[in-house]
Amino acid sequence: MVELHLHCPQHEVETISDALMALDALSVSVQDADAHTEQEQALFGEPGMPPPAAGWARSQVVALFADEPAAADAGKLLVLQPFFKEAKLLGIQPLEAQDWVRLTQSQFEPVPITDSFWVVPSWHEPPAQAQWVLRLDPGLAFGTGTHPTTRMCLRWIATHPPQGQRVLDYGCGSGILAIGAAMLGAAEVHAVDIDPDALVATQANARANQVQIQTGSSALASGSYPLVVANILAAPLKVLAPLLCAHVALGGHLLLAGILKRQTEEIQAAYQPFLALQVADEQDGWVLMHAVRV
Repeated sequence: MVELHLHCPQHEVETISDALMALDALSVSVQDADAHTEQEQALFGEPGMPPPAAGWARSQVVALFADEPAAADAGKLLVLQPFFKEAKLLGIQPLEAQDWVRLTQSQFEPVPITDSFWVVPSWHEPPAQAQWVLRLDPGLAFGTGTHPTTRMCLRWIATHPPQGQRVLDYGCGSGILAIGAAMLGAAEVHAVDIDPDALVATQANARANQVQIQTGSSALASGSYPLVVANILAAPLKVLAPLLCAHVALGGHLLLAGILKRQTEEIQAAYQPFLALQVADEQDGWVLMHAVRV
């Protein structure tokens, strides 16, 4: 396989990308042509903030082709198009053979939650000090243990084991929090999500960790729970305030994550009619919020 490299202005990226796909490119990727220079333009966004710019002033487009003749023919046809007048062909480069599975796996190492509780991908051996090992591989659903919000939730659960309790994981994603609660002694765990793929992933991950979890839509949640946890985002957490608080048992705990530090006061205000939330943990600009029903 080979790669066809070219530069183009932002307003032509979509047109040129579509043209490359029509010319039998196997894939097309776009990156900042000025990356690693003083002109590099960072594009990032945060919940509740204005969306970032659509793209870079100058973009490098890389198209993957099956062989060099196919890439060369595509380049010859592109330069003849009116929309290509501000773009520039850079050349064709062979793509080195890679073990893509091994390369992907190398990006995911065991994640320490506490000294004795670790999240470990299936292709790694657990660390010697790990007494509790939650096996989890990257998948379609959110939650591998690498994000600060997930680690903070798991750390709280690990240091406050829900032994013999009912637990509700609202917005379960990969099921990592529900599985952690089950591993640490919860008697009954309900994991709910609006995404059917998340429920499938949760059940598969529960089987891999040899724990029992009930999964379903929000209708599965019933009655009160000594522990309710929701690792979502600030906007849906505000909407869900009455529902989540209604499920917290007397003396029970509510854990909320997916909240940026600057969103702390607005979340506290949304939950103030029901429960008094406080920051229980903080990491990399994210906070874990906690309340007890008294």
